[in-house]
Amino acid sequence: MSVHALVLAVETAEASLPFPALVFAAIAAIAFLALAIVVWSFRDVANRHSQKTGGQAGHGADHH
Repeated sequence: MSVHALVLAVETAEASLPFPALVFAAIAAIAFLALAIVVWSFRDVANRHSQKTGGQAGHGADHH
């Protein structure tokens, strides 16, 4: 089989996906949304536990 025939065979072959491309995009969007919700739910957790941080709001905070 020549190189030309192989290239022609590859160009005519179609990749068969189990779902349409929009379904893959929707799955990715849902996964990113779920991860964003998890990250958002843990916002400001360090400031909730002042007994573990010595009551300081941050490293550069000037509390007298």
